[in-house]
Amino acid sequence: MLEKEMYYSKKIFVIIIFTCLINNASASIKENIINKFKNIENISFQFEQNINGKVENGNCTIEYPKKIYCKYDLSNQKILVSNGKSLVIKTLSSYYLYPLEKTPLNSILNKDFLLNKIKSLNERNVGENFINYKFIENENEINLFFDKKTFNLIGWQTIDLYQNISITYLSSIKRNQKLEKELFVLPKQN
Repeated sequence: MLEKEMYYSKKIFVIIIFTCLINNASASIKENIINKFKNIENISFQFEQNINGKVENGNCTIEYPKKIYCKYDLSNQKILVSNGKSLVIKTLSSYYLYPLEKTPLNSILNKDFLLNKIKSLNERNVGENFINYKFIENENEINLFFDKKTFNLIGWQTIDLYQNISITYLSSIKRNQKLEKELFVLPKQN
């Protein structure tokens, strides 16, 4: 009887140790993501964006907090710019001005907000290479994706209150580059 008890005690001990190792590995990934993200002042990247099946490409620069400049590889010369308060989407023939706080980018471009969200959320493994954090803010569902090996932010997916799905994938990421301040000045309407 004593042998059986010792056998089960050892088995339980091994299970507890294994569980702790898994939790530590998970905590380590989250800590690495948080530490890397904390040290980012700005990022520049190529992007591929899919909005309800329509794919567009280009390059962007984000400066925290809440500034973004994106130039799309389109013949209509589309750009997207936020100065931290407003968001403009401009093409050769159109000009749209939005309060940034009414868009999902308000959350995505707020590094401190994202860090607090990540700290409080459980991550989800997406395949072998990616970590996902999902939350809802101002009626927008937001999914952030990080590379499991580099801990870089590699994209996001948003679903707004109208159920529009927007997926943005980042590549060729450069961190903490010297930026021109004029980059985030809102363009004038034609």
